[in-house]
Amino acid sequence: RPPRSTLRSTRRQRQMCIRDRVSLELGLAYALVALGIVISFRILAFPDLTVDGSFALGGAVAARLIIEGVPPLASILISVVCGFAAGCCTGFLNTRLKINSLLAGILMMTMLYSVNLRIMGRSNIQLLTVDTILTPLENLDINRFIPIILFFLLVTIAMKILLDLFLHTQIGFAMRATGDNEQMIRTLGVNTDHMTILGLGISNAFVALSGALVSQDQGFADIGMGIGMIVSVLAAIIIGETLIKAKSVQRMTLAAVIGSIIYKLIISIGLRLGLAPTDLKMATGVMVILALGIPALKKGKENKVRLRGI
Repeated sequence: RPPRSTLRSTRRQRQMCIRDRVSLELGLAYALVALGIVISFRILAFPDLTVDGSFALGGAVAARLIIEGVPPLASILISVVCGFAAGCCTGFLNTRLKINSLLAGILMMTMLYSVNLRIMGRSNIQLLTVDTILTPLENLDINRFIPIILFFLLVTIAMKILLDLFLHTQIGFAMRATGDNEQMIRTLGVNTDHMTILGLGISNAFVALSGALVSQDQGFADIGMGIGMIVSVLAAIIIGETLIKAKSVQRMTLAAVIGSIIYKLIISIGLRLGLAPTDLKMATGVMVILALGIPALKKGKENKVRLRGI
């Protein structure tokens, strides 16, 4: 019989291996949120905080419908439609009622908290005893993580390709121009209000899709599952754009996907090194500050050197 120290080290290695696989799995799942935020923050330059509510909305709608006997695929599609509607409402508040973009997102996020509670009927719904879209993959006679990681990889790649194709259509070009120069594109006859509403709808549809899949993957939907989502995904996007210069739409969406995976792996490494789970939000905030602050400090130093040279 092996000594206890050997058994403990073996268990730790297994736990670390499982944690890394879960991080990869979640990184691919949350990459859908990153793709959605690329539309709002990068394409439209709209600080949309609806994300925290629409992520939980996707999980709540999918979980409630599955519990009620609706097929998992249909529940996911309905979740996507609900997320699209939530994003359109934020756009309506901003474009039609002339509410500040930041405040419109906060208002919608706050209202969605009550909406999600109404949908679920309680603070959480467990899905461990019902069939989800991942159940056939979990029943395969192989390691659970392999087919599920492949599933999320295929979904993420498919959504990235669809988004790239959409942004190269006429509507996509108009949406990108709306974020770059709203006054110029208006002179060409484009209704920028419609572009903003459509873009926010598509953005939150991606977020709701991620919420619906994540809730089925983790086996429950919770009212607080979207809290802090916007900060963590922004951190992932910044990490990705630091590694991959976003000189085109394809590279921009690729940076969001890669950044989401790397961000989850960084969190996994932090947990390995002894970081407490309760400190993850603080660590995320520090990463965002460093990612945004270091380039600004470098530019400041370069400007000082130039001034001294002059």
